[in-house]
Amino acid sequence: MKSFVFTPAILTPPPLAVSNAALERMKWLALIAMTCDHVNKVLLGRSLPLLSDFGRLALPLFVFVLACNLSRPGILERGAYGRIMRRLLFFGGLATLFYIADGFVMAFGWWPLNVMFTLLVLTAMLFCFETGRDWRGSMLFSLGGLLGEYWWPALLLGLSIWAYRQNPSWWGILSAALALAGIDWINGGQWTLLSVPAAALLCAAGPDLPRLKSVFYWYYPLHLSLLWVIRETAA
Repeated sequence: MKSFVFTPAILTPPPLAVSNAALERMKWLALIAMTCDHVNKVLLGRSLPLLSDFGRLALPLFVFVLACNLSRPGILERGAYGRIMRRLLFFGGLATLFYIADGFVMAFGWWPLNVMFTLLVLTAMLFCFETGRDWRGSMLFSLGGLLGEYWWPALLLGLSIWAYRQNPSWWGILSAALALAGIDWINGGQWTLLSVPAAALLCAAGPDLPRLKSVFYWYYPLHLSLLWVIRETAA
C-alpha cells in the first residue's frame, strides 16, 4: 500500500488565473449592480431592497478587477500605477459634489469619501509594496482606511488578491475571507459573499463584452449627477 506523503505542491493552493474576458465581465456586472443600488437609494428611497442587495456585489468585484490588473507583470515599468492614481483622484474629486448631494455620506457632510478614493488608497498602497516601501504601504493601510467607503476591509481584500496572484498562499485566502466578512458586516447582509461564486462563474464562462477601459471613470460622476438632476426635477 502506497503511503501518502505531503509535499509543498500539495500544501500550496492553486494560482489565481483570470482571463481578460472574465475581468471585463466582472466590470460590467459590478457597474450594473452599483447602478441598481444607487437608483434605489437616490430615486426610490430604498423601497426595493433587492436592488440594494444586488448592489452589494459591486465593491468586491471592482476591487478584485483592480487588484488583478495591478498584479500583472510589467505594470510598474509601464507606469500604470501613476496613470490609475491620477484618474481615480480626478474622477473621485469630480464625483464628490454629487456624491454628497445624493446623500451617500454618513458624517460631517463629507465623510466617508466616495469609492474612487478607496480605490486610490488601495492603488497607492500596492504601489508602495511593489516598490519595496513597505512601511509607507502599511501607513497608507492604517490611515487611508479611514477615508473612503468600506474602509479597511476593502483595502485588505485588494491587498489579499494582489498578493495571492503573485504568491498563492492559504494566508491570502484567509485574509480575503476576513476582508469579505468585514465588507459584509458594513453592508449589514450576506449578499457581499455572493461576489465569490459570481466571480467564479464569470471566470468559467460568459459572453465577450466590450472593454471598459475608461468608461467606469467617466460613468461614476456622470451617473451620480444624473440621479441628482432626476431627483431634483421630480421633486
